[in-house]
Amino acid sequence: MWILVMFDLPTDTKTQRKAAGDFRNFLLDEGYERCQFSNYARFVNGKEAVETRINRIERALPAWGDVQILNFTDRQFRDIVHFSDQSRRGTRKNPEQLVLF
Repeated sequence: MWILVMFDLPTDTKTQRKAAGDFRNFLLDEGYERCQFSNYARFVNGKEAVETRINRIERALPAWGDVQILNFTDRQFRDIVHFSDQSRRGTRKNPEQLVLF
């Protein structure tokens, strides 16, 4: 499963800019990768992990702004059409599963 966090946070005051920066840093520290300026994605193992991540994000929410969280399967993530610099990018590859014995 994949989690996509999209947000629109105000940056009018110094306090709001700090809160927005802290939230971005929180997502990076949690293992999310930046897709676009306000879009961060992360691979997780199953629905239980999605709920855990949503709860962690909820505890780190800034006081202002909008945050939306989507989750979707590996196949749906792979099928995303991505354009960059006016050319189509290749299909994305899902991370390899780590197996511990």
